[in-house]
Amino acid sequence: MNDEAVHVRLTQLQDYQFSIEFGGAVPPLTGDEPAPLGAGLGPSPVQLLAAAVGNCLSDSLLFALRKFKQKPEPIQAEVTATIGRNTENRLRIQNIDVKLTLGVPGASLEHLDRALSQFEQFCTVAESIRQGIPVTVEVYDSTGERLK
Repeated sequence: MNDEAVHVRLTQLQDYQFSIEFGGAVPPLTGDEPAPLGAGLGPSPVQLLAAAVGNCLSDSLLFALRKFKQKPEPIQAEVTATIGRNTENRLRIQNIDVKLTLGVPGASLEHLDRALSQFEQFCTVAESIRQGIPVTVEVYDSTGERLK
């Protein structure tokens, strides 16, 4: 595996609003804290983290299934980051719950059990976050059947 660095530039626009630039052809976005601290004109840092976890796990599930030439699209992810206070009364993310839903019935996918048993290990973000924050993952198919 190659070591890699990811560079992101944040520039304050006003108050708690920051322009977040990713470089290359990726368009910048505005991050902002919700009211009363900010104006809520963009995703908050917690929302960006939740999105990163959900996006990475979705990518990893897609990758694991495509290794077996399967087509689970479209995959959806719902992510809930629960915020609470720690022993110093500071707000912290307590846990992240992820619900992934396949776009097809699970019974139509070959090698589904193998893909489900390994896909989380492919996710750089969730596996890194898990070192400090519990991340739980559930997977459902398009019929609502819980697969994991």
